[in-house]
This record gives sequence, C-alpha cells and structure tokens, in this order.
Amino acid sequence: MPGLLRGIARTAAVAGTATAVSNRVSRRQGSRWAQQGPSEPEEPAQEPAPAPPPAAAAPDPLAQLKELGALRDQGVLTESEFETQKARILA
Repeated sequence: MPGLLRGIARTAAVAGTATAVSNRVSRRQGSRWAQQGPSEPEEPAQEPAPAPPPAAAAPDPLAQLKELGALRDQGVLTESEFETQKARILA
C-alpha cells in the first residue's frame, strides 16, 4: 500500500508541475502578444469543399462468416449469437 500511495503522490506532483508550467507559458505568450499590438487581420483561406466519402464496398459475406466462426471458436460469441448474426449476414 505505501508503494501505491507513493506512486499516486508522484503522479500528482508531476501533473501539478506540468499544469503550472503550462499556465506560466500561456501567460507569458499572452503578454508578449499584447505588447506586439494589434496586427492586421489576415484573410481567411478558403478551404475546398470536402469530397464526398467513397461508396462503401459491399461486405464479403464469406469473410464475415469466417470471422464469426473464429469468434465463436474463441468463445467470444455463444452459439445462439452466432446463429443470429449468421442469419443477418445471409439475409
């Protein structure tokens, strides 16, 4: 138990130090930017419209059945779950 508490205390100290350093850097950068004065606003770059996603390829039922069989053999799926999914794929 003392090892666990020591680890928790060390993690808290590291996290607190990182937060303090991050806050100090943010404040320093903010004050530097404030001293530079206002800059000219830049024109926002126009981004191209996103391309439509490609049509999903039809899943291979044989590959899906093989995956289901492997999951059943590993004990991840029960026999009834396997049968339900098999019927859904074959429908």
